[in-house]
Amino acid sequence: MPELTQQDLEIVIGLEVHLQFNTKTKIFCGCANYFGGEPNTRTCPVCEGLPGSLPVLNRSALDYAIRVALALNCEVSSLIKFDRKNYYYPDLPKGYQISQYDHPIARNGFLMAVTDEGPRKIRIHRAHLEEDAGKLIHDNTDKCSLVDYNRTGSPLLEIVTEPDIRSPQEAQDYLTTLKLTLQYLQVSTCDMEKGSLRCDANISIRPKGDEKLGTKTEIKNLNSFKAVKAALQFEAERQQKMVNLGERIIQETRLWNEDSQMTVSMRSKEEAHDYRYFPEPDLVPFTVDEAVVEEVRQNLPELPEDKFERLSREYDIPAYDTRILIQDPALSDFFEQCTKSLNEYKKICNWIAGPLLSELNTRKIPAAEIRIQPESFTALIKKVEDGTVSNLAGKTILTAMLDSGDSPDKIITDQGLAQVSDDSALETIINDVLKENSSVVAQIKAGKESAMGFLVGQTMKKSRGKANPKKVGEMIKRRLSNE
Repeated sequence: MPELTQQDLEIVIGLEVHLQFNTKTKIFCGCANYFGGEPNTRTCPVCEGLPGSLPVLNRSALDYAIRVALALNCEVSSLIKFDRKNYYYPDLPKGYQISQYDHPIARNGFLMAVTDEGPRKIRIHRAHLEEDAGKLIHDNTDKCSLVDYNRTGSPLLEIVTEPDIRSPQEAQDYLTTLKLTLQYLQVSTCDMEKGSLRCDANISIRPKGDEKLGTKTEIKNLNSFKAVKAALQFEAERQQKMVNLGERIIQETRLWNEDSQMTVSMRSKEEAHDYRYFPEPDLVPFTVDEAVVEEVRQNLPELPEDKFERLSREYDIPAYDTRILIQDPALSDFFEQCTKSLNEYKKICNWIAGPLLSELNTRKIPAAEIRIQPESFTALIKKVEDGTVSNLAGKTILTAMLDSGDSPDKIITDQGLAQVSDDSALETIINDVLKENSSVVAQIKAGKESAMGFLVGQTMKKSRGKANPKKVGEMIKRRLSNE
């Protein structure tokens, strides 16, 4: 049998995303639902599974689940039924997990993933509500494992795709689009570092054109979208090598090792019957009226792709800029507030996508925590455009505005950043620069005009960024042409 290459094979990927809702309390009890805190301080008899305790469904968790289902174009089930998923693990105090088996809250949806090749429809097989387990902490020093039950009972929605994804990059694109959609819905922080968004990936390979699915492996311990892509790439190559060596791929769960950039075998993959599902006896099935679903639908926020289309149409800005703006609902809202005091939409985009985002990324703060009023931001842009301050000084002022919340006028006055355009003041600085850089002057006179930028830069440096660079360039050219 000839060796199969990547061109001969098709990668088949399905993803399971566990989304932790940001409700105030847990899904079946009144314990606070938030990240962190002293271990085992947010528990009660219900989430600890003590005898005689009875769960009660959190209405907000149900509403959030319906909101996500509608945003993902799913059919919302009118019958809400919970089941017990039985397995033993130290982080599961009851010995079972309350989940949904044969009646998930949502089915048959889809998400249009944004990819470099254009929109890609990824079908959603199902989404179901369940409770989270606790967290195991492995102490290598004392050779023991500790368990924190604070997370136990937190509300989760598991979103399962059909095996529609065909590359590791496409998997990353789907997750990026999904995360953005969920952030717009405001149902979760979607913070992978804090476990509010977790992903498991199923992957198999098959000869191109073959309709039969290959034997899949499930990959766990994926703590970033970058890790998802890397793990899937490694696993696809591992399976391809096994096929070419004539080895049999077994269905198993594998862990991603970030340090070695490899997947390692964890256990054989369980099937549904291994969990011995049966109806949860402490939660009576009930129906959701269509009017309830319709009320949630009417209150859905504008979703990312809808906002992309509207911003592109209303403000006539390039797709690249629009794509940056919609990556954060607070950022696009900030842009629209800025347009009320300045109708130079492209210039606003340039300042947001450039200096502002650079500052936010450096400070590691979200757009929602910007300390600048939109009117102050546009006032700064106007002062740069009319020559009151230089572009370089403008960035300095922006930094100061984020630090203090002061207006650009106050910062310009306090720090003396007004741009120098007075001819006599600039002439003095230019004289010094030309004397100190006689060799560069000689190069320019010999025809090397590109060296002009160096002299302008030196003048800007001597003026501490206050000189008007356009005027400096004109004055230097005029000076050298007269010599």
